Amino acid sequence: MELQIHFALLFAFLLFLFTAFIIVKRSESKTLPPGPPKLPLIGNIHQLIGGLPHESLRNLAKNYGPLMHLQLGELSNVIVSSPEFAKEIMKAHDVIFANRPYLLAPWVLSCDATRSVINLSKLFTALTNAITSRAAFGGFCIADLYPSIKDLQVITGIRPKLEKIQKEINKILDIIIEEHKESKLVNESCPGEADENLLDVLLNFQAKNDLELQLTDNNVKAVILDIFTAGSETSSTIIEWLMSEIMKNPKVMLEAQSEVRRVFDKKGFVDETKFHELKCLKAVVKETLRLHPPLPLLLPRKSSERCEINGYEIPASTKVIINAWAIGRDPNYWTEAEMFKPERFLDSPIDYKGTDFEYIPFGAGRRICPGITFGMANVEVPLAKLLYHFDWKLPNGMKPEEIEMKDRHGVTLKRKGVLNLIPTCYRPK
Repeated sequence: MELQIHFALLFAFLLFLFTAFIIVKRSESKTLPPGPPKLPLIGNIHQLIGGLPHESLRNLAKNYGPLMHLQLGELSNVIVSSPEFAKEIMKAHDVIFANRPYLLAPWVLSCDATRSVINLSKLFTALTNAITSRAAFGGFCIADLYPSIKDLQVITGIRPKLEKIQKEINKILDIIIEEHKESKLVNESCPGEADENLLDVLLNFQAKNDLELQLTDNNVKAVILDIFTAGSETSSTIIEWLMSEIMKNPKVMLEAQSEVRRVFDKKGFVDETKFHELKCLKAVVKETLRLHPPLPLLLPRKSSERCEINGYEIPASTKVIINAWAIGRDPNYWTEAEMFKPERFLDSPIDYKGTDFEYIPFGAGRRICPGITFGMANVEVPLAKLLYHFDWKLPNGMKPEEIEMKDRHGVTLKRKGVLNLIPTCYRPK
């Protein structure tokens, strides 16, 4: 009998706690942006499983609005899917949202004339890797959704794997830095004969030791690794989408190719001197970035303090995710938003430099991508050379409308299939 009373009291106490918890959560949620119902422990994770995150988030935003609250594990998230609210985050409240949330991975890792079919998907990645090298890791990590449970990092095996990768990367970077230091000593006896790259510049600063803070080898590694991770995967992704879109739209291909050859035929090769004349090519690049931004969900931001947007409270430490993919396809801003129409950019002042919030493939504000100029050169120059030096055909009688244009899972917006094309060398007359 006494045991039954204890159980009854315990049940009543737990019921009281549960009711109080629900009341508190409901009272808190009144000031938060609207969002779908949440399940205990996992929140809204189940609503993102199965589909592509940027598409799932756009579909949810159609029901709950362009400023939407999601609970992913322990993390409170605000999803932005409109230019108006993107501007609020990246301009009006830019200082508050200048932080990045903690993520485990970055923290630990701190011409063929044979006319045969070639896999351009593979070659584009190899090309941009050769230019900026490749070191891309990360993606979905359950330990990031439950940061308070430190053991998850070990239980899931994520942390040991990342630490192993970090050691390997450190070895490679140590060798590269040491080689540059040795070659620098050799080149000092022959000044002017060697081209300087970014690593050489950083090592020069390190040697002079006249900065406010000491530039250590680890600092140098971090800068180089940032450039590697940001520059290679995104550029190869954009070029692959570019070639896919113009092969699917032969008229656009012909216009862009004719322009490149008209501009460079006298020289017989492509260089950067006349790129300002390639208006069609630049429009093709812009339209591809609108439909296929390399990062469909911009790198998340984190609020440093509480603020209010459109009457909704955004608490401190809230993670904010901006759906650049959805914004670039917003029919309120773009006519025929799902169609590939480069001509929309020919006489348009809209640019990707962060002042037009309906078009933010590289972000905006203080957290805008710092490597836009390098990244765009890494896309426009290879594309112009591909169009100038080769004519391109689809293999096996394939028709343009049969080209696979679906996305696949990943941090970057990669194509689901591979792009196989047949090149034929072009000889200027």
